[in-house]
Amino acid sequence: MLDDLIKRSNNLCELCSDTEELSAYTIDAAHSVLVCSTCKLQIMGEITDINHWYCLQGSIWSETPAVACLSWRMLNRLKSEGWAAEALDGVYLDEAILSLARAGVSSDEEGGPAVLDCNGTPLSDGDSVTLIKDLVVKGANFTAKRGTMVKNIRLGDDSTHVEGKVSKQSIMLKTCFLKRA
Repeated sequence: MLDDLIKRSNNLCELCSDTEELSAYTIDAAHSVLVCSTCKLQIMGEITDINHWYCLQGSIWSETPAVACLSWRMLNRLKSEGWAAEALDGVYLDEAILSLARAGVSSDEEGGPAVLDCNGTPLSDGDSVTLIKDLVVKGANFTAKRGTMVKNIRLGDDSTHVEGKVSKQSIMLKTCFLKRA
């Protein structure tokens, strides 16, 4: 397995491209990533060097599902950092990769009370929702029309609001006016 990972990654850490002390990090039985010792220590423990993780802005776009999955998990851990939240907001992951990524995130890491749409369906970071009512967006001089799809929502500290982009503007939306798509 390690030989396959080395070949796939050209002997580079698949997250930060470092060449020192590479080893396999196993996501599940079918998915592994070649990572350096710096990445591995912080993946498995406390994040001690936030600047090291700027590399995730590139690795999240990897065509290798395991790399995209692990990048999403780390960005999710760092989502209190503006750049990480922005990277999560801008990425689109295939549903299978997103499911794999979410499977490794504990509810403690996701934090806070459950965020529910108007029908009581749980919402998660990265979900797509549809507006169930026309909403006048204060200060932006437009109305978000009923039926508008909002992709890649972000949850915050308040379980009654989510953040999403409508008409290329990030706005806060009340969950009572949203249904999961």
